Amino acid sequence: MKTMWVLGIIALNCVYSGILLANTGDNADFDKLLFVKRYTYSANHYYTEYINSKWLPGGNICLLDMKTKQCTELVPEFKGGVFGRFDLDFDARHIVFAWKQGEHLGYRLYEVKVDPNTGQRIGDVRQLTFPQENEQELVQKYGFSKAWNYSHGTEDMHPCYLPDGGIVFISTRCQYGTLCDSPDVFTTTVLYRIDRDGSNMKQLSYGALSEATPVVMPNGRILYTRWEYVNKGAVSVKCLWAMRPDGSGSSEIFGNDIALPPTLIQARPLPDAPGEYVVLGTPHCPQNAVGTIIKLDTSKNIRTREPMQYVTRHIDIKTEPGFHFMVDGKWKHDSSGKAGRLFRDPYPVTDNLFLVARKKTGLHWHDPAGYSLVWLDDQGSEKPFYTDSEISCFQPYPFKPRKSPPVLPEQVNPQMAQKKLATCIVTNVYHGLEDVQRGTIKHLRILEQIPRPWTARRNWNDCYDQQHATITKDTHLGLKVQHGVVPVEPDGSAHFVVPSNRNIFFQVLDENYMAVQTERTFVNYVPGETRSCIGCHEMPHQAISMAKQRTVKALQRSASVPGPQPGETSGRRPIDYTVDVQPVWDQHCVSCHSGEKPKGGLNLTGTPTKFFSVSYEMLIEARRFVKNRDGQDKTLGRKKDQLLLVGPTIGENHPKTGNVNYMPAKSFGSHNSLLISMLAPGIVQLADPVYAARANKLAAVHADIKLSPEELLKVTNWVDTNAQFYGMYWGRKNLMYKDHPNFRPEPTFERAISMTSTISDSKR
Repeated sequence: MKTMWVLGIIALNCVYSGILLANTGDNADFDKLLFVKRYTYSANHYYTEYINSKWLPGGNICLLDMKTKQCTELVPEFKGGVFGRFDLDFDARHIVFAWKQGEHLGYRLYEVKVDPNTGQRIGDVRQLTFPQENEQELVQKYGFSKAWNYSHGTEDMHPCYLPDGGIVFISTRCQYGTLCDSPDVFTTTVLYRIDRDGSNMKQLSYGALSEATPVVMPNGRILYTRWEYVNKGAVSVKCLWAMRPDGSGSSEIFGNDIALPPTLIQARPLPDAPGEYVVLGTPHCPQNAVGTIIKLDTSKNIRTREPMQYVTRHIDIKTEPGFHFMVDGKWKHDSSGKAGRLFRDPYPVTDNLFLVARKKTGLHWHDPAGYSLVWLDDQGSEKPFYTDSEISCFQPYPFKPRKSPPVLPEQVNPQMAQKKLATCIVTNVYHGLEDVQRGTIKHLRILEQIPRPWTARRNWNDCYDQQHATITKDTHLGLKVQHGVVPVEPDGSAHFVVPSNRNIFFQVLDENYMAVQTERTFVNYVPGETRSCIGCHEMPHQAISMAKQRTVKALQRSASVPGPQPGETSGRRPIDYTVDVQPVWDQHCVSCHSGEKPKGGLNLTGTPTKFFSVSYEMLIEARRFVKNRDGQDKTLGRKKDQLLLVGPTIGENHPKTGNVNYMPAKSFGSHNSLLISMLAPGIVQLADPVYAARANKLAAVHADIKLSPEELLKVTNWVDTNAQFYGMYWGRKNLMYKDHPNFRPEPTFERAISMTSTISDSKR
C-alpha cells in the first residue's frame, strides 16, 4: 500500500506539473524575454569568473520573442567581448550590463536605452564605469599574473537598478584579497553604488570576502549574497543578506549557519509572497555558480534547514567539492556535472513557476554551449523553450515594466556621521543566552575583522595554511583587532558607539572580562546610523516595542564610548601573542617549562619557529600535555581523544565546510579552556568531567603560580579571540628573514587597521 501511495503522489505531481507547464508561454504576462548569450564560464570557483575563466569572447544581450522565437542582439558591436549579468529598469526603458572588452581588461558597466513596447534598442551604448586612473600601476605593483588570465586591476559587475535611480553593483575596487587564497590572486568583490550617470561612486559594504548578485526586493532593500567567516568554516557560509540602498540596516535573510550547500547565490524574492525567495545552491568549487534550485520560506526558523524546499530534488551539494545527483535511486557524487542536470539564474514568474538556464545530463558543467532556457515548476518539471546549439544561454528575464519599490530615505544622524561613528543599542543581552544567570554579564567587547588589503601582497615566502600574510596557526584566517569594552546595565542593556564602515562583532563578558558568548558574524554600520537588537541569536524579524525601549536602562544615559580593560591604556589595540601573552609565560612559567626536558613536556619559551613561536605551537597543538581516559601517558597529536589545552579553538580552514552551527554560551573561549581553568581555579568550572579533573590536578601542581588580574586578562582575552598570533598583516614573518629589519615588527593599532603599510620594505 505504501508503494502505491507514493506512486500515486508522484503521478499527481506529474499531472500538476503537466498542467502548469503545458501553456506557460500563452499564460505568461510578457511576450518578450531578455537573456545573455555567452560561452559558459570555466572558472574554478563560484566567484572567480572574472579571474580565471578561459577567454571565450562572443555572445550578446538578446531579446527573444516568446511566440515567434525570433532572437535579436541588442549590442552587436560588443560581440567581441564577454557579457556578464544585466538588469532591466523598472519602466523597461533601460538595460544596464557588465561587459569585458578584452582578455586582460576588467568588466565595466554599460547602459542601453530600449523601446518599452518593442524592446528594440534606441541610440548608442553609454559607458558608466571606467578603469581607475592607476589601473596599470595596480598591475605592476601587485603582480597580477597573466597565467591566471588576470593582468589588470579592478572589475565592476552584477549591476542592478535602484528605486532612487541609482545602480548597485559589485566591484573589486575595495582592493581586498580572499583570506583563504595563498597566492593572493583571488580578489574580493563588495557592494558599491553609483548615480544613474555613473557619478558619485560609493562603497556600501566592507566585508573581507566576496559579495554577489544584488537585486532589489519589493520593500526597497537590496538582497545579495555575502561570503563570510568569523570563526566559521571558510567554505561553508555564502548566505543571503539585505541592506538599504545607502548601506544601512544590513541584516541576515537566511543561511548564516547553513554549511551545505556552501553557496546560496542569484537569489530573488518570489512575487506577492513576502519572505519567500528562490535561490541557487552551488558548491564552492570546482564550478562557476551552477547547481540546484531551492525555494526559501523565511517565516520558518531561519537558523535551521526548515525554510529550504528543493525544487530540483535530484541535485544536491552534500560535500565539497562537486555535485550529488540522484541516479537510479542513489546519490552519486560527480565533480564533472555529467551525471545529471545543472541549473543557474532562477527568475520567479510566479511563486511556483520559474525561468532558468539548464544544462542537460551528459555534458560537463562548463560545456561552452551546454545551457539552454527552460520553464521550471516547483515540482522540478521542465519545459525547454530556447536553445542555441553554438553558445550557452543564461539569465532569462521577462521584458516588461515592473512596479518600482519604494525609495527608502536615509536615516542618519549628521553629527555622528561627521565623526564616522554609529550608535548601537542592545536591549537585553540575555535574550538567547540559555543558562546564563541574569546580572552576570557586565561588559561588551567590540572587535573587528580586518580585510586583507592588496597592499599586504608580498613577493616572499610568508604563507602558512593558505594565509598569504600569516595570522594564526590553524585557527582563523582574518586579522582581528579590539576597539574596547562598554558597560552592560543590570537589566542587560547597553548603549554605545562603534566605528562605521568596519566589520564589527561583539562578545558579552562577565565580571572578569571573560567571554560568555561571541558573535560569529559581523555588521557594517554606516556613518550616523543607529542600530538596535534585542540580544544574542535573535531573529531578524524580532523587534522591541517603543514602550519597552522607554524602560531600557542604558537608554536613560548617553552612549558609552568603548574604553580600555584593566591593564590597558586604550581599548583600541591589536591582539598579538608575543606582546600580550608571552610576557606572562616569561614571568611565571619558563623557569620550569623550558630547556631540553621541560616539565610536562611543555616548552613555554618564546623561541621563534618558522612562522610562530615554541610556546604558541605547543599550546595550540597540546601534543604531550595530556593523558588518555584510562590515565596512561600518551603522545596524542591531533586525535579524537586529545585534551586541548587552550580549548576548542575554531579552525576556519579545518574543516572548511564545518564550524557553523550555533555554539551555546561558554562553549567557546576561556570558560571552556583547560589552560584558563588551571590558571584561574574557582573562576572557571569546566563542564566536561575529564577536563575538569585534569584542570584540578594541574591547578594543584601550579598552586604557587599567581597571575595578577591584568595578566590573567591578557591570556583570557587571547583565548577568547580564538588564539591569534600576529597583531597585523605587515612585516616579514618567516624565520628565514630573521635578520631582515622588518622581521616581525611590534604591531600598533593604527598599523593593524590600515589598508596601506607604514613599514617600508625596499628589500624585496
